Amino acid sequence: MGIFSRLTDIVNANITALLDRAEDPPKMIRLIIQEMEDTLVDVRSDAARLIADRKEIRRRLGRLGDASSEWQKRAELAISKDREDLARAALVERSKIADLIAILERDDGTLKERMGELDADIGRLQTKLAEAKAKQAALIARAQTANARFAVRGHLYDGRVDSAVARFDQVERKLDEMEGRVEAFDLGGGSPTLADEIASLEASTKIDDDLAKLKAGMGLGATAKPAGDK
Repeated sequence: MGIFSRLTDIVNANITALLDRAEDPPKMIRLIIQEMEDTLVDVRSDAARLIADRKEIRRRLGRLGDASSEWQKRAELAISKDREDLARAALVERSKIADLIAILERDDGTLKERMGELDADIGRLQTKLAEAKAKQAALIARAQTANARFAVRGHLYDGRVDSAVARFDQVERKLDEMEGRVEAFDLGGGSPTLADEIASLEASTKIDDDLAKLKAGMGLGATAKPAGDK
């Protein structure tokens, strides 16, 4: 069974209240729209039948009007020929036709009134349908936002974020260790040790010897004795 059982139910329905009570509002709004569209098709079909019925009645009224005029002429002809009996019979036929015309006109009036009601119903139904479609777009957007937020919250509370943070901390710790090993090579560089000072002296003596040899080779004076020679 549909959400709405009659057109009146749809027209008088509070869509917002229906959605507030629904467990799945987007699904509910889709069902409401489908029900409204189906009802609109049915109402338009009823209207089409009424229009066809009124056209048929008007055609019959036209034919009966012609027949009534014809019997009127026959009655006048009978009177002119001094045939009152025939004139009376013609008037009886015209009276019968007049009764049929009255019935058809009454039926046409009823159909016209019903057409007016259907026209108003269609207008109200279209308004409700537009309202439902407007809410559908908003509900879909809200549902998508809620699902996205739920997914984020799910990741936060299922341990994945904590695990990622822990791995990040491990990487930082590894980098600290690597930097520590590099900095360790620079330790002890503040004050030279005894071995460092002796090595410096030996290097200085070698430079003095190389300098003296260079000057002697260029004839720039007597070969200087290396430092430390007696």
